Amino acid sequence: MILKYLLEEFEQEVKSTRKLLQAVPEKDLNYKPSEISWTMGQLAQHIATIYYWYVGTLTKDVYDMAGDKLERADPADIKATLALFESNVELARAALTSLTEEKLQDLWTMKVGEQVVLGPLPRGTVSRGFLFNHIYHHRGELVIYLRATGNKVPGLYGPTYEDSQQG
Repeated sequence: MILKYLLEEFEQEVKSTRKLLQAVPEKDLNYKPSEISWTMGQLAQHIATIYYWYVGTLTKDVYDMAGDKLERADPADIKATLALFESNVELARAALTSLTEEKLQDLWTMKVGEQVVLGPLPRGTVSRGFLFNHIYHHRGELVIYLRATGNKVPGLYGPTYEDSQQG
């Protein structure tokens, strides 16, 4: 039953993520709010990349990021980032639909080489935190980047504040 709700949430939130990434203008891809922050293009690409991590998280008991062949797009090219997002969503969807309720309870670990960086934790816990919530966190950051550069923010859960002020 939990898996059914994860799948429904995934499909709904992919739509919102797509709308947000589509709102990122080429002209502001190099914007960053501070010296230690990512550029808007790097942040958008990171959001697109998280969907790739569904595969290693949901199909492997130990995910070694050092051995993974993660492909990235040019962060200064929003069209490439959107294409990466769409490709990674397909991979994520396939990984998510291959899961069973039982596999959500299996222990999962992330490593970089021999160093354990996360886990062991139940796969269901990791799915919520490392995958779903991680995307939501960075989407919130991207909303701030868009507003700080004077761009329109799409409504993700109904109208935005700006939309509600228009008469």
